[in-house]
Amino acid sequence: MAEAKYFHIQEGQGLQRMDSLAAALAAKAMGGYVWLDFRDPTRPDLEAIAEPLGIHPLTVEDCLDEDQIPKIEDFATHTFIIFNEYKYADKRLTVAEVDLLVGERFLVTVRGHGSPGHDAPGNGAPGTSILDHLEAAADRQRKSVEKGPDFLLHLILDRIVDGKLLPIEALEADIETAEEGLLKDVSGFQLEDLVLLRHALLALRKSLFHEREILMKICRLDSPFVSEPTIFHFRDIYDHLVRFFELCEMNRDILTSLMEMYLSLVNNRMADIANRTNANVRRLTLITTILMPMSLVSGIGGMSEWSMMTGSENWRLAYPALLVALGLLGWVTYRFVKWIERRDLRLGNPAGKK
Repeated sequence: MAEAKYFHIQEGQGLQRMDSLAAALAAKAMGGYVWLDFRDPTRPDLEAIAEPLGIHPLTVEDCLDEDQIPKIEDFATHTFIIFNEYKYADKRLTVAEVDLLVGERFLVTVRGHGSPGHDAPGNGAPGTSILDHLEAAADRQRKSVEKGPDFLLHLILDRIVDGKLLPIEALEADIETAEEGLLKDVSGFQLEDLVLLRHALLALRKSLFHEREILMKICRLDSPFVSEPTIFHFRDIYDHLVRFFELCEMNRDILTSLMEMYLSLVNNRMADIANRTNANVRRLTLITTILMPMSLVSGIGGMSEWSMMTGSENWRLAYPALLVALGLLGWVTYRFVKWIERRDLRLGNPAGKK
């Protein structure tokens, strides 16, 4: 549901809540600057402020487009900035877009496009956003905010960046849990857990990379609407983003190592099973090799020709002799097979290949 708040900010008077856009613009003409805060606005809401503030139509389109990466664009009358707010739960990262338009005497914030504060569980109270209490925060720092819209811009970006710490820490905790589970029981480990963590981490890294570039441009005074006295404040935000980005790089290396470890452990497990299978097949083959000549002789001995050769009256002597011959034949066959194996090992050809 669309929601809009209008504030007039002037030195010595703090934040003054205005009833309508027209009242805010009229107060702006008397001095100070205005802050227009929109949550999930419609196109008419943004077009209503486009002409009075000189906002470019491309900026309006970008504010209504939910599929945007963080960026900064400079126009003649304003600088357009896109930042991201995060919520992390169940190994999934929800990214919400926050649009900021800063001009000479105005600041416009647009948020709520798929905001994690509306419909996604996250770290902290459900249904909340880091920017929900922004008005109170601005009122607490009224002396700084009264200096200009770039100081208010710093306050907002600082709260957004500080809010990134909880999702990053939650993601790190899930990576540590995955590592412990992998080392504890590789057979019961779910590879999709690592895949989900990797997707969340890559989305986080992508956003932080572009946001770091935004702060770098702001600190270089590329925007004409950011004054030099605020640069020291924005550098502090830049330092935080650099540290967060380094954490993402470190965790990405850990995830890569975990995936390699998982594949290595699975391959070792499969190789162990294959080795045990080969050993069993080898034993069965040895038994078969030993029994084959014994079966041949016992088969011949069971024919009538054997009785004709020995005579029916000699069975008491013939059959024990046959059993002894079978045992001797099996022993000779076993020794012969073992001799072949030792010869192959001595020649460095354990597979018996020529």
